[in-house]
Amino acid sequence: MTPQEAAAFLTAHDNYLILTHVRPDGDTIGCGAGLCRALRQIGKTAYILENPEITDLYTGYVEGLTIRAEPVGCTVVSVDIASRSLFTDLAQPYLDRVDLAIDHHPSQEFFAKATCLDSKRAACGQLVLEIVKQFADITPEIGEALYVAISTDCGCFQYSNTDASAHRAAAELMESGFDPYPVNRKLFRTKTFKRLKLESMLTAGMELRDGGATALVFLTRKMIEEVGAGEGDMDNISAFVGQIEGVKNGVTLKETGDGHVKISLRTDPGDLNASRVCALLGGGGHAAAAGAMMEGTMEDVRQAVIGAMKQVRNG
Repeated sequence: MTPQEAAAFLTAHDNYLILTHVRPDGDTIGCGAGLCRALRQIGKTAYILENPEITDLYTGYVEGLTIRAEPVGCTVVSVDIASRSLFTDLAQPYLDRVDLAIDHHPSQEFFAKATCLDSKRAACGQLVLEIVKQFADITPEIGEALYVAISTDCGCFQYSNTDASAHRAAAELMESGFDPYPVNRKLFRTKTFKRLKLESMLTAGMELRDGGATALVFLTRKMIEEVGAGEGDMDNISAFVGQIEGVKNGVTLKETGDGHVKISLRTDPGDLNASRVCALLGGGGHAAAAGAMMEGTMEDVRQAVIGAMKQVRNG
């Protein structure tokens, strides 16, 4: 489905329930908030399904927009969700009921009845912007939400996925009238003391491979409990590894507390395809940023990740 067809679909239906993915980031939350506000602007009934994992960093964007119970005869739309494994517990009843998926991941599983996909977009927020501006005015509230979506998925326009179209979309959204300074300061220039302590621990336990080109860090439950960190203190902590000089491939392994380990892989363009590596581990994503979730001990998952990276390198 093209963005034009997606816009036509959205204006033709009503009673929307918008789904965001597990461990929600700025892209899925910003897309959900921007789309929900745009639909309400044209008189549609629209809600975002509550996401129990949302952190304080993003709760303000969905205030007044969420619902826990299913609207009668709802039309289900997912934003920035590539696979069924990314559905939250509350979204499980909708695994086979998504009417429209809007996404930008190459690993999209096409679980919905219709899919609007553009894997060349740096963020799903760019795609949502193209869709909603066909039927709604970009207010400051919509502009800020979609700016959060784009800027977070581009790492404040520092990641390799950032291109001219991402900058143009950000500029267009800034022209809606919101102030980007407090948004950027909160998202990209502020760290809690607990976050700094975790980064210190990760640095101390870092494993360097491939002559320093690959770095692995291990975030255990013991470390999290020792610091007393919450999810907000760990938001996007996987980006930390790639900031180290000489590191082209950064791996963050995080114990979840239920016998699983979350894998986050960030790579330099052209060096290693992160999506291919994580696909071998049951996950997916983009060529330069991907993830997966595996059951097992930290050491089990560490060895699996190293093995998958070697397999992809060897073709």
